[in-house]
Amino acid sequence: MKHDFPELKNDLLLRTLNGEKVERPPVWMMRQAGRFLPDYRVLREKYSFFERCETPELVSEITIMPIDQVGTDAAILFSDILVVPQALGYEVQMIAGKGPYLPQTVNNLKDAEAIQVPDVQEKLGYVMDAVTLTRQDLNGKVPLIGFAGAPFTILCYMVQGQGSKDFSQTKAFCHSQRDAAHLLLQKITDTTIAYLNAQIEAGAQAVQLFDSWAGLLSPKDFQEFALPYIKQIVDNIIGAPTIVFAKGAWYAIKDLVKLGTNAIGVDWALTPKEARKLAGPNITLQGNFDPAWLFAPHSEIERLAKEMVDGFGKDRYIANLGHGILPTVPVENAKVFINAIKNYSA
Repeated sequence: MKHDFPELKNDLLLRTLNGEKVERPPVWMMRQAGRFLPDYRVLREKYSFFERCETPELVSEITIMPIDQVGTDAAILFSDILVVPQALGYEVQMIAGKGPYLPQTVNNLKDAEAIQVPDVQEKLGYVMDAVTLTRQDLNGKVPLIGFAGAPFTILCYMVQGQGSKDFSQTKAFCHSQRDAAHLLLQKITDTTIAYLNAQIEAGAQAVQLFDSWAGLLSPKDFQEFALPYIKQIVDNIIGAPTIVFAKGAWYAIKDLVKLGTNAIGVDWALTPKEARKLAGPNITLQGNFDPAWLFAPHSEIERLAKEMVDGFGKDRYIANLGHGILPTVPVENAKVFINAIKNYSA
């Protein structure tokens, strides 16, 4: 289906993802849609979490807020990685103060076999509607990024049923029920490929894969339970650049480079110079400002932001945080960070 979208005015992000030389690095922040913005909190009082995710008009409004209020160079769709378990037939509840909860979990091979890979348009059509509406509403200001959770991270929630510091139950499942784990990972992978391609068809101009819990895996387990499935996804995305963010898996940067993704996200567990050394000069890196630094005095935020860009290098680099922005960050401080990148000179 062809859409007639407004012409893109700020293409810094897309040029950087394509490896072109740019006048300055583009900047956006993970979890910038909602969370720390006062206008978002007003909507949070009125609508439940999934009402916000499932109403295209609200998704568009929330996605565009940081562009207008903070000035980022990209928009990332307001949604949640756990819409994929929902599409696979698993209920997800958002419990205030506790986070996601899945009343039913995958416990064995029989459970994994019973899961049907869905028609994503049928189950998640509201996301695609939101992508198209948001892209229209953005009016070409900045590119729109779509996203999904990486298979291992989705498996963590489908097995454990809720957030965890170490997902020990999930890791035990991977080793005691290996066949079930791989079958579930494959079904999540097939769903995610279709889901990301549907987002691109609906208007997403880049897509990011979030492997939020990858860092819990040993390098050996990452090679078995994460990397092959991420590779399948990267290999099968059509029509838009990809960003892979495997939080905590700094030991796998060299393997991630070989995937052929356009960019790799980096967290704050290693310095920009170390990240660049591991990745080499021929791939775009994204990250890695510690979100806690956004509570520092403004002059300190500016200094740290400049140091970060100096470390990564101006080209083949997207300035971002090392993970999601914290809900209590003052909006003014986020603006200082964004402007420090926009005013960067070596």
